[in-house]
Amino acid sequence: MNKTLKLMLAALITISAGSVMAQQKNVDNWVNSTGTPWRNGDGTLCWRDAAWTPATAAANCDGWLAPKPAAAPAKPAAASKVAQKKITLQADTLFDFDKSTLKSSGIATLNKVAQDIKQMKLEVVIIVGYTDSVGSDAYNIALGQRRANAVKSFLTNDGGVEATRVYTESKGKADPVASNATAEGRAKNRRAVIEVVGTQPVK
Repeated sequence: MNKTLKLMLAALITISAGSVMAQQKNVDNWVNSTGTPWRNGDGTLCWRDAAWTPATAAANCDGWLAPKPAAAPAKPAAASKVAQKKITLQADTLFDFDKSTLKSSGIATLNKVAQDIKQMKLEVVIIVGYTDSVGSDAYNIALGQRRANAVKSFLTNDGGVEATRVYTESKGKADPVASNATAEGRAKNRRAVIEVVGTQPVK
């Protein structure tokens, strides 16, 4: 065998031996010629050398650090949208003339409003009381405020709406939506406007 062929064979043997050592160098359990770990009598423990650590344990031997399963992808957060509602309720539905005590028909209406509000993540509720033009400005401002407060009291005490998110205001006879010259127009101007702002899931 010539010198060149001998050198090639020696290099090939060195590479092959290095590959085997590279494959086995990270396992510090004792293994047989087929690479199977030696175990104790009942097969529950693998024999180890002095350099053994959990990181160099053979797969499925005691102390082996099994790879962690891939984490399940996080569920995307439910999409939501900003919801803003303006509900106008005629005062004659809620109250008797010149009164601020809720009528039974008004209670039924506000019950439905409260249920709608609770379907969203609430930011704020603004209740504004309005009157017709009969009476002085001061009187109508006070009447509008009492009515707005009565609506808030029902929504928070009976309807379960968070009180700290509900605000009231009276504008009295300002901002009429109809002519105060007719009974029909004045009835339209006597109203409570409930504005609700929050977020709710996208359907």
